[in-house]
Amino acid sequence: MLCLIQANDFSEKALDSIVSSYRQAGWQQVEQKIQNVLADKRYWLIALQNQDIRYGYYENTSFLFISDKSKPSLSLYKVQNGQLTLQANVDALVGSGKGNKNISGDLTTPIGVYDLLNKLTKLDQYYGPMAFVTSYPNAYDKSLKKTGYGIWIHGMPLNGNRDELNTKGCIAIENDEITKFDKIIKYNNTLLITYEGNYIPPTKDEMASVLSGLFQWKDAWQKGDFNQYISFYDTNFKKPNGMGYKGFKQYKQKIFAKKEVKQINLFKVDVAPYPNEEGKKLFRITFDQDYTAFNGEKLTYRSSGRKELYVLLKPNGKISILLEE
Repeated sequence: MLCLIQANDFSEKALDSIVSSYRQAGWQQVEQKIQNVLADKRYWLIALQNQDIRYGYYENTSFLFISDKSKPSLSLYKVQNGQLTLQANVDALVGSGKGNKNISGDLTTPIGVYDLLNKLTKLDQYYGPMAFVTSYPNAYDKSLKKTGYGIWIHGMPLNGNRDELNTKGCIAIENDEITKFDKIIKYNNTLLITYEGNYIPPTKDEMASVLSGLFQWKDAWQKGDFNQYISFYDTNFKKPNGMGYKGFKQYKQKIFAKKEVKQINLFKVDVAPYPNEEGKKLFRITFDQDYTAFNGEKLTYRSSGRKELYVLLKPNGKISILLEE
Protein backbone atom coordinates (compact mmCIF):
# COMPACT_ATOMS: atom_id res chain seq x y z
CA MET A 1 0.00 0.00 0.00
CA LEU A 2 2.85 2.39 0.82
CA CYS A 3 4.43 1.76 -2.61
CA LEU A 4 1.12 2.56 -4.31
CA ILE A 5 0.70 5.79 -2.35
CA GLN A 6 4.25 6.80 -3.23
CA ALA A 7 3.68 5.93 -6.89
CA ASN A 8 0.48 7.98 -7.07
CA ASP A 9 2.25 10.88 -5.36
CA PHE A 10 4.97 10.62 -8.02
CA SER A 11 2.29 10.70 -10.74
CA GLU A 12 0.79 13.93 -9.42
CA LYS A 13 4.20 15.60 -9.09
CA ALA A 14 5.23 14.45 -12.59
CA LEU A 15 2.06 15.87 -14.15
CA ASP A 16 2.53 19.18 -12.34
CA SER A 17 6.15 19.36 -13.52
CA ILE A 18 5.15 18.68 -17.14
CA VAL A 19 2.44 21.34 -17.15
CA SER A 20 4.76 23.90 -15.53
CA SER A 21 7.49 23.16 -18.09
CA TYR A 22 5.07 23.67 -20.97
CA ARG A 23 3.86 27.01 -19.61
CA GLN A 24 7.41 28.26 -19.02
CA ALA A 25 9.48 26.77 -21.84
CA GLY A 26 7.19 25.21 -24.45
CA TRP A 27 6.90 21.77 -25.97
CA GLN A 28 10.59 20.88 -26.28
CA GLN A 29 11.06 21.05 -22.52
CA VAL A 30 7.85 19.05 -22.02
CA GLU A 31 9.13 16.29 -24.29
CA GLN A 32 12.23 15.86 -22.14
CA LYS A 33 10.09 15.76 -19.01
CA ILE A 34 7.95 13.02 -20.55
CA GLN A 35 11.07 11.03 -21.46
CA ASN A 36 12.23 11.32 -17.85
CA VAL A 37 8.89 9.97 -16.65
CA LEU A 38 9.06 7.00 -19.05
CA ALA A 39 12.51 6.13 -17.67
CA ASP A 40 11.16 6.09 -14.11
CA LYS A 41 10.02 2.73 -12.75
CA ARG A 42 7.38 4.41 -10.58
CA TYR A 43 5.50 5.52 -13.69
CA TRP A 44 5.32 1.98 -15.04
CA LEU A 45 4.12 0.58 -11.71
CA ILE A 46 1.15 2.93 -12.05
CA ALA A 47 0.62 2.22 -15.76
CA LEU A 48 0.62 -1.57 -15.19
CA GLN A 49 -1.55 -1.45 -12.10
CA ASN A 50 -4.72 -2.77 -13.76
CA GLN A 51 -3.15 -4.63 -16.68
CA ASP A 52 -2.94 -8.38 -17.24
CA ILE A 53 0.75 -8.96 -17.95
CA ARG A 54 1.04 -12.70 -17.34
CA TYR A 55 2.14 -13.15 -20.96
CA GLY A 56 3.70 -9.71 -21.45
CA TYR A 57 3.03 -6.05 -22.20
CA TYR A 58 1.78 -5.17 -25.69
CA GLU A 59 1.17 -1.92 -27.59
CA ASN A 60 1.45 -3.44 -31.08
CA THR A 61 0.40 -7.11 -30.82
CA SER A 62 -3.32 -7.93 -30.97
CA PHE A 63 -3.34 -11.71 -30.43
CA LEU A 64 -1.24 -14.30 -28.61
CA PHE A 65 -0.97 -18.01 -29.30
CA ILE A 66 0.20 -19.76 -26.12
CA SER A 67 1.34 -23.37 -26.37
CA ASP A 68 2.21 -25.61 -23.42
CA LYS A 69 4.13 -28.53 -24.91
CA SER A 70 3.65 -30.67 -21.81
CA LYS A 71 -0.14 -31.02 -22.29
CA PRO A 72 0.09 -30.35 -25.29
CA SER A 73 -2.32 -27.47 -26.02
CA LEU A 74 -2.73 -24.23 -27.93
CA SER A 75 -4.61 -21.22 -26.54
CA LEU A 76 -5.55 -18.02 -28.33
CA TYR A 77 -5.84 -14.73 -26.43
CA LYS A 78 -7.01 -11.36 -27.67
CA VAL A 79 -4.93 -8.44 -26.37
CA GLN A 80 -6.83 -5.20 -25.91
CA ASN A 81 -6.29 -2.24 -23.57
CA GLY A 82 -3.91 -4.21 -21.40
CA GLN A 83 -6.32 -7.12 -20.92
CA LEU A 84 -6.20 -10.70 -22.18
CA THR A 85 -9.40 -12.40 -23.33
CA LEU A 86 -9.29 -16.13 -23.96
CA GLN A 87 -10.75 -16.92 -27.37
CA ALA A 88 -10.20 -20.69 -27.31
CA ASN A 89 -8.09 -23.44 -25.77
CA VAL A 90 -7.63 -26.56 -27.88
CA ASP A 91 -5.69 -29.82 -27.82
CA ALA A 92 -2.64 -29.94 -30.06
CA LEU A 93 0.05 -32.23 -31.38
CA VAL A 94 3.69 -31.19 -30.99
CA GLY A 95 7.10 -32.70 -31.69
CA SER A 96 8.11 -35.87 -29.88
CA GLY A 97 11.35 -34.37 -28.59
CA LYS A 98 11.41 -33.00 -25.05
CA GLY A 99 12.91 -29.67 -23.98
CA ASN A 100 14.00 -27.02 -26.46
CA LYS A 101 14.77 -27.44 -30.13
CA ASN A 102 18.50 -27.33 -30.92
CA ILE A 103 19.21 -28.86 -34.30
CA SER A 104 17.44 -29.61 -37.54
CA GLY A 105 15.74 -32.99 -37.48
CA ASP A 106 15.52 -33.40 -33.69
CA LEU A 107 11.69 -33.64 -33.93
CA THR A 108 11.29 -30.99 -31.22
CA THR A 109 8.96 -28.02 -31.02
CA PRO A 110 10.97 -24.94 -29.97
CA ILE A 111 10.52 -23.05 -26.70
CA GLY A 112 10.49 -19.26 -26.97
CA VAL A 113 8.70 -16.32 -28.60
CA TYR A 114 7.98 -16.26 -32.33
CA ASP A 115 6.30 -14.00 -34.87
CA LEU A 116 3.92 -15.37 -37.45
CA LEU A 117 5.47 -14.53 -40.81
CA ASN A 118 2.97 -15.84 -43.31
CA LYS A 119 -0.17 -17.86 -43.94
CA LEU A 120 0.09 -20.75 -46.41
CA THR A 121 -2.76 -22.41 -48.26
CA LYS A 122 -2.97 -25.00 -51.06
CA LEU A 123 -0.45 -27.18 -49.27
CA ASP A 124 -0.06 -30.92 -49.32
CA GLN A 125 -3.29 -32.27 -47.80
CA TYR A 126 -1.24 -33.61 -44.85
CA TYR A 127 -1.09 -30.08 -43.35
CA GLY A 128 -4.82 -29.46 -43.50
CA PRO A 129 -6.44 -26.33 -44.97
CA MET A 130 -3.67 -23.90 -43.98
CA ALA A 131 -0.55 -23.21 -41.97
CA PHE A 132 0.88 -20.22 -40.13
CA VAL A 133 4.65 -19.93 -40.59
CA THR A 134 6.62 -19.03 -37.45
CA SER A 135 9.90 -17.13 -37.24
CA TYR A 136 11.91 -20.06 -35.85
CA PRO A 137 14.86 -19.78 -35.74
CA ASN A 138 14.62 -16.23 -34.42
CA ALA A 139 17.61 -13.96 -33.83
CA TYR A 140 18.17 -15.36 -30.34
CA ASP A 141 18.03 -18.96 -31.60
CA LYS A 142 20.56 -18.12 -34.29
CA SER A 143 22.90 -16.55 -31.72
CA LEU A 144 22.83 -19.90 -29.89
CA LYS A 145 23.68 -21.72 -33.17
CA LYS A 146 20.32 -23.47 -33.31
CA THR A 147 19.28 -24.91 -36.64
CA GLY A 148 16.13 -26.10 -38.35
CA TYR A 149 13.29 -24.49 -40.24
CA GLY A 150 9.65 -24.93 -41.23
CA ILE A 151 8.06 -24.70 -37.78
CA TRP A 152 4.36 -24.10 -38.48
CA ILE A 153 1.00 -24.06 -36.79
CA HIS A 154 -1.07 -26.20 -39.15
CA GLY A 155 -4.13 -28.42 -39.47
CA MET A 156 -4.64 -32.17 -39.75
CA PRO A 157 -4.60 -34.32 -42.94
CA LEU A 158 -7.65 -33.64 -45.07
CA ASN A 159 -8.01 -37.38 -45.80
CA GLY A 160 -8.42 -38.04 -42.07
CA ASN A 161 -5.42 -40.38 -42.02
CA ARG A 162 -3.29 -39.16 -39.10
CA ASP A 163 -1.99 -41.99 -36.95
CA GLU A 164 1.04 -40.20 -35.48
CA LEU A 165 0.60 -38.61 -32.05
CA ASN A 166 3.47 -36.22 -32.69
CA THR A 167 4.77 -33.83 -35.34
CA LYS A 168 8.29 -33.18 -36.60
CA GLY A 169 8.36 -29.98 -34.54
CA CYS A 170 5.26 -28.12 -35.69
CA ILE A 171 2.07 -27.50 -33.71
CA ALA A 172 -0.92 -29.25 -35.28
CA ILE A 173 -4.57 -28.67 -34.38
CA GLU A 174 -7.93 -29.79 -35.74
CA ASN A 175 -8.96 -28.25 -39.05
CA ASP A 176 -12.13 -26.59 -37.78
CA GLU A 177 -10.07 -24.90 -35.04
CA ILE A 178 -7.38 -23.51 -37.33
CA THR A 179 -10.08 -22.30 -39.73
CA LYS A 180 -11.81 -20.55 -36.84
CA PHE A 181 -8.56 -18.96 -35.69
CA ASP A 182 -7.86 -17.73 -39.22
CA LYS A 183 -11.13 -15.78 -39.14
CA ILE A 184 -10.16 -14.11 -35.83
CA ILE A 185 -6.50 -13.14 -36.16
CA LYS A 186 -4.26 -11.24 -38.53
CA TYR A 187 -1.06 -13.26 -38.57
CA ASN A 188 1.22 -10.20 -38.85
CA ASN A 189 0.24 -8.89 -35.41
CA THR A 190 0.05 -12.24 -33.62
CA LEU A 191 2.78 -13.82 -31.47
CA LEU A 192 3.40 -17.44 -30.50
CA ILE A 193 4.80 -18.14 -27.03
CA THR A 194 5.78 -21.76 -26.36
CA TYR A 195 6.89 -23.40 -23.12
CA GLU A 196 6.96 -26.82 -21.50
CA GLY A 197 5.11 -27.23 -18.22
CA ASN A 198 6.82 -24.73 -15.96
CA TYR A 199 5.89 -21.19 -16.98
CA ILE A 200 6.42 -18.46 -14.36
CA PRO A 201 4.67 -15.22 -15.37
CA PRO A 202 6.53 -11.94 -14.82
CA THR A 203 5.56 -9.77 -11.87
CA LYS A 204 4.49 -6.18 -12.38
CA ASP A 205 7.63 -5.08 -10.57
CA GLU A 206 9.75 -7.04 -13.07
CA MET A 207 7.83 -5.68 -16.06
CA ALA A 208 8.13 -2.12 -14.72
CA SER A 209 11.90 -2.65 -14.40
CA VAL A 210 12.15 -3.85 -18.01
CA LEU A 211 10.07 -0.99 -19.44
CA SER A 212 11.80 1.75 -17.45
CA GLY A 213 15.16 0.16 -18.31
CA LEU A 214 14.32 0.35 -22.01
CA PHE A 215 13.77 4.10 -21.80
CA GLN A 216 16.84 4.60 -19.58
CA TRP A 217 18.89 2.87 -22.29
CA LYS A 218 17.31 5.09 -24.94
CA ASP A 219 17.99 8.26 -22.92
CA ALA A 220 21.66 7.38 -22.37
CA TRP A 221 21.97 6.77 -26.13
CA GLN A 222 20.26 10.02 -27.08
CA LYS A 223 22.27 12.10 -24.58
CA GLY A 224 25.56 10.62 -25.78
CA ASP A 225 26.48 9.20 -22.37
CA PHE A 226 28.65 6.34 -23.61
CA ASN A 227 29.53 4.83 -20.22
CA GLN A 228 25.90 4.72 -19.16
CA TYR A 229 24.81 3.42 -22.57
CA ILE A 230 27.33 0.58 -22.76
CA SER A 231 26.50 -0.47 -19.17
CA PHE A 232 23.20 -1.81 -20.50
CA TYR A 233 25.02 -4.41 -22.65
CA ASP A 234 25.91 -7.84 -21.32
CA THR A 235 29.51 -8.99 -21.74
CA ASN A 236 28.04 -11.98 -23.62
CA PHE A 237 26.28 -9.61 -26.04
CA LYS A 238 26.14 -10.59 -29.71
CA LYS A 239 24.94 -9.00 -32.93
CA PRO A 240 23.27 -11.23 -35.52
CA ASN A 241 26.30 -10.67 -37.78
CA GLY A 242 28.53 -12.33 -35.17
CA MET A 243 30.00 -9.17 -33.64
CA GLY A 244 30.62 -9.67 -29.91
CA TYR A 245 30.66 -7.29 -26.98
CA LYS A 246 34.24 -6.09 -27.44
CA GLY A 247 33.86 -5.26 -31.12
CA PHE A 248 30.46 -3.64 -30.54
CA LYS A 249 31.85 -1.47 -27.74
CA GLN A 250 34.73 -0.25 -29.91
CA TYR A 251 32.37 0.48 -32.81
CA LYS A 252 29.98 2.46 -30.61
CA GLN A 253 32.83 4.42 -29.02
CA LYS A 254 33.73 5.76 -32.46
CA ILE A 255 30.09 6.71 -33.14
CA PHE A 256 29.68 8.47 -29.79
CA ALA A 257 32.98 10.32 -30.31
CA LYS A 258 31.39 12.24 -33.19
CA LYS A 259 29.33 14.16 -30.62
CA GLU A 260 26.30 14.20 -32.90
CA VAL A 261 22.98 15.50 -31.66
CA LYS A 262 20.54 12.59 -31.73
CA GLN A 263 16.77 12.35 -31.62
CA ILE A 264 15.44 8.87 -30.84
CA ASN A 265 11.78 7.98 -30.46
CA LEU A 266 10.33 4.59 -29.55
CA PHE A 267 6.77 3.56 -30.41
CA LYS A 268 4.54 0.47 -30.29
CA VAL A 269 6.54 -1.28 -27.60
CA ASP A 270 5.95 -5.01 -26.97
CA VAL A 271 7.63 -6.91 -24.13
CA ALA A 272 7.23 -10.69 -24.17
CA PRO A 273 8.60 -12.93 -21.41
CA TYR A 274 10.90 -15.46 -23.08
CA PRO A 275 10.48 -19.02 -21.73
CA ASN A 276 13.74 -20.91 -21.38
CA GLU A 277 15.01 -24.10 -19.80
CA GLU A 278 17.57 -22.28 -17.64
CA GLY A 279 14.91 -20.38 -15.68
CA LYS A 280 16.46 -17.01 -16.58
CA LYS A 281 14.41 -13.80 -16.49
CA LEU A 282 14.58 -13.29 -20.25
CA PHE A 283 12.45 -10.90 -22.29
CA ARG A 284 12.06 -10.09 -25.96
CA ILE A 285 11.45 -6.37 -26.54
CA THR A 286 10.30 -5.10 -29.93
CA PHE A 287 9.47 -1.53 -30.92
CA ASP A 288 9.33 0.92 -33.80
CA GLN A 289 12.32 3.27 -33.70
CA ASP A 290 12.82 6.62 -35.41
CA TYR A 291 16.45 7.77 -35.28
CA THR A 292 18.03 10.98 -36.58
CA ALA A 293 21.54 12.36 -36.02
CA PHE A 294 22.83 15.86 -36.76
CA ASN A 295 26.28 17.42 -36.94
CA GLY A 296 25.40 21.04 -36.33
CA GLU A 297 22.56 21.78 -38.74
CA LYS A 298 23.53 18.95 -41.11
CA LEU A 299 21.55 15.71 -41.04
CA THR A 300 24.12 12.90 -40.96
CA TYR A 301 21.95 9.81 -40.48
CA ARG A 302 18.31 8.81 -40.40
CA SER A 303 16.65 5.43 -39.93
CA SER A 304 13.23 4.09 -39.13
CA GLY A 305 12.11 0.52 -38.52
CA ARG A 306 11.20 -2.25 -36.13
CA LYS A 307 13.91 -3.13 -33.61
CA GLU A 308 14.36 -6.24 -31.48
CA LEU A 309 16.22 -6.68 -28.19
CA TYR A 310 16.68 -9.79 -26.08
CA VAL A 311 17.39 -8.79 -22.49
CA LEU A 312 18.17 -10.44 -19.20
CA LEU A 313 16.67 -8.89 -16.07
CA LYS A 314 19.30 -8.98 -13.36
CA PRO A 315 18.56 -9.42 -9.63
CA ASN A 316 19.35 -5.70 -9.12
CA GLY A 317 16.46 -4.80 -11.44
CA LYS A 318 18.61 -3.61 -14.34
CA ILE A 319 18.26 -4.95 -17.89
CA SER A 320 21.26 -6.49 -19.62
CA ILE A 321 21.06 -6.66 -23.43
CA LEU A 322 22.13 -10.03 -24.81
CA LEU A 323 21.25 -9.44 -28.47
CA GLU A 324 20.15 -6.54 -30.63
CA GLU A 325 18.69 -6.66 -34.13
